[in-house]
Amino acid sequence: MTSVATNPVLPKSATPAQSSARPARFGNARALSCRECAASFPLASQHACLECFGPLEVSYDLPPVTREQIEAGPRNIWRYSALLPVRPDIASRPNTEPGCTPLVRADALAAELGMRRLWIKDERSNPTHSFKDRVVAVALAAAVEMGYRVLACPSTGNLANAVAAAAARAGIESVVLVPANLEPEKIVAAAVYGGMLVKVEGGYDDVNRLASELADEREDWAFVNVNVRPYYAEGSKTIGYEIAEDLGWRLPQQIVVPVASGAQLVKIDKAFREFGSLGLVPDTAVTVFGAQASGCAPVAAAWAAGADVVQPVRPDTIAKSLAIGNPADGPYVLDVVRRTGGTVSAAPDDEIVDSIRMLAATEGIFGETAVGVTLAVLRRLLDAGQLDPDEETVIINSGDGLKTLNAVADVVRLHEPIRPRLAEFAGLYEATR
Repeated sequence: MTSVATNPVLPKSATPAQSSARPARFGNARALSCRECAASFPLASQHACLECFGPLEVSYDLPPVTREQIEAGPRNIWRYSALLPVRPDIASRPNTEPGCTPLVRADALAAELGMRRLWIKDERSNPTHSFKDRVVAVALAAAVEMGYRVLACPSTGNLANAVAAAAARAGIESVVLVPANLEPEKIVAAAVYGGMLVKVEGGYDDVNRLASELADEREDWAFVNVNVRPYYAEGSKTIGYEIAEDLGWRLPQQIVVPVASGAQLVKIDKAFREFGSLGLVPDTAVTVFGAQASGCAPVAAAWAAGADVVQPVRPDTIAKSLAIGNPADGPYVLDVVRRTGGTVSAAPDDEIVDSIRMLAATEGIFGETAVGVTLAVLRRLLDAGQLDPDEETVIINSGDGLKTLNAVADVVRLHEPIRPRLAEFAGLYEATR
């Protein structure tokens, strides 16, 4: 890997983390390491390498952890606290306690698709109904440890909901920035927690640019996916940990993950490798596939071109939660899928909507547009012979369909009201057969 993130924003030389007299404690995390040149830096609010401008991630001295120790932990992500950059006592602090979402065996959907064994990691039962509660919980723990007073983010919706809720629970201020054309459900679901919500003209990349400028200016604000991004991203590992634990301490043979920034896919792969290195699961090769919407598919385009650099695009898709035209982890998604023998593919909006309906009709799971992308790509991979229908496969449903009602409002079957008469009901019933 030789490419680096585009236009990284360097942190200020002095931050609450570096000036506080109280030492920051991040569990078994050892340092921040550059993903490009491998330079190492102290654990602080830094997200770009001072040597080559590459992105940083958390590295660890992983302790020996047993299955029994994990199983004895709380029923949330803090059962894996020994493998996260958090204080050992983090579970005792007021927090939203995300995680331990169900891994659903999708036999009806598998039969529809001609697959042998399919599972859905269903993130709807998280506190704000998406996987973003996981990453925000880890970012908040780091931000509090470093002495920040405001929790903030740029967001396509789910992250705004999670930040506003987590800050309210922790008793600190929140500021969330979202595109002005975001789904109304997500805007209301962020504003209800009482923090500051700012609607910004333009797409997510415009919002993210403003947030990066604010992060450089507001030294007491923790932008979860900007200046404390290395800690935030580690929260996605818990999805991978839970999949392995729920499968009886083993890994699936294939997994399809939606790609927005790309961090979720990269960190799930990291979780699988960490569990393997600790001897918690057998050494199993997992083929990793990435899924994007055709209207915002910069990583899929780079994959198709055989490129290492991901060229930014302007999003135009109903899958707004994945509409990041300049994905920070895009090059690392390419690394993972190449190493594991997978691919990155994209599907158009009509197939996304059809897949949302298929999942709801076969398994009773109403997911948001991101799972429509993931299932639509799975179907395309099956048709192209790129994904083995006989191998055990997991797909991710990263959020609740109630947040993206407009995506399916025009295609669900509705009828005009009837009067409360048996004859009218009978006529309607027969007409719908």
